[in-house]
Amino acid sequence: MSLLAELAGNKAKARAAAKELNIAQLENLIEGLNNALVKMQEDEQARQAEVEAKARQAAQIAKMIEESGLTIDEIASLGGTRSNPTKGKTVKPKYRIEWNGETIEWSGRGRTPKAFQAYFDAGNSRESAEIK
Repeated sequence: MSLLAELAGNKAKARAAAKELNIAQLENLIEGLNNALVKMQEDEQARQAEVEAKARQAAQIAKMIEESGLTIDEIASLGGTRSNPTKGKTVKPKYRIEWNGETIEWSGRGRTPKAFQAYFDAGNSRESAEIK
């Protein structure tokens, strides 16, 4: 817990700590805390206004949906386009090797599989593993 939080929670400790300051220091501290309070109140009002604006927008959208007669599922299906149409699709393997009696394939993307790394470290080239 910070000293300031501790003083804010205990008036007796705050008074005792204030006795260590002269009047100018105490006035400066009070002014700084008042400025911080005003800033926090302004930030909270701005945040509350943003929440209320979003609530109004959501209500307008809900009203438009209701007036249109469409369902949420119908609206979602109309959007249809994905931001990245290739995301999640599998890629054809570009390389194939026989390693320890097992056929291993790799697309050439991402981290090199251990079997391929060992194959390449053994002096073989990528071209020798390409699927033709």
